[in-house]
Amino acid sequence: MEPARVRSPDPEAAVGRDLDLLVLGEVNPDIVVRAADPRPVFGQVERWVDGIDLVIGSSSVIFACGAARLGLRTAFAGVVGDDALGRFMLGAMAERGLEISAVRIDPHLPTGASVILSAASDRAILTAPGTIPRLRVADVPDALVARARHLHAGSFFLLDAARPDLPGLFAAARAAGATTSFDCNWDPREAWDGGIRALLAETDVFLPNAAEATGITGVDDVEVAARALAGLGPRVVAVKLGAEGALAVTAEGDAARCPALAVDPVDTTGAGDSFDAGFLAGWLAGRPLGACLALGVACGSLSTRGVGGTAAQPTLAEAEAAARAAGLPA
Repeated sequence: MEPARVRSPDPEAAVGRDLDLLVLGEVNPDIVVRAADPRPVFGQVERWVDGIDLVIGSSSVIFACGAARLGLRTAFAGVVGDDALGRFMLGAMAERGLEISAVRIDPHLPTGASVILSAASDRAILTAPGTIPRLRVADVPDALVARARHLHAGSFFLLDAARPDLPGLFAAARAAGATTSFDCNWDPREAWDGGIRALLAETDVFLPNAAEATGITGVDDVEVAARALAGLGPRVVAVKLGAEGALAVTAEGDAARCPALAVDPVDTTGAGDSFDAGFLAGWLAGRPLGACLALGVACGSLSTRGVGGTAAQPTLAEAEAAARAAGLPA
């Protein structure tokens, strides 16, 4: 049987575009607290932990760094504060090859930040929003959008200022020949709405995890939920299943599944974002659906070998080698 294929971007649309990917999203560092049991004990109890690290954070930035690591020419639009955490993020993003000319500095708000309590197989997150919800679609230069083959938005439910205008931006980008994707991430309000269906109608690839897919649809079966989401407009819905790997369905009804790679995780922060980067790298290259999933799973799995979301992100060659070693299509 022929492997399931998905309609990938028209190669002609890439002519004259010097960016593979433009990412819109939140910008914040992570302060990662690592321990077998990182839960604090109130009552002024002091406990030892294995380590505390200041690392690149935010789902959107981790995704963008993973894409750049895979060889995609990547630009970023977001907002930081005029403070030490903002300068840390701008420097770290530039070091990883991201074009950051569209990251706005807001002098009136602090850069958002997350404290992540990270155990071997789970984590809890405490986030101070700061500049996180302040990105506006008006902050994204039209000229930058015109340079990109593909437009991606991260953390849909956190982008309060941009969210109402994202469907219009996606529609304009598609009309100009680009393709689009987004990852909603968790909804802190747990309402699973906020105009997400309007954005799905203008989206080529949607990248939720299992909890998000079932939360949006109200359907408990993940594959049924993915098919319902594909019926709302996306060409492809790829769902992250954690230790069970990932699945994807297309608007035409094709489906594929991929098991997780066997790794000894150090920190699972950002694994889903690295999956997104791998899946989209495969999709933008016109790979079959199963190979896109394998590349995503390899990137997500390998990223857990280091502290934070970016330290262990693989190159394309490393991810392909890991997928082949696990018997997955690459």
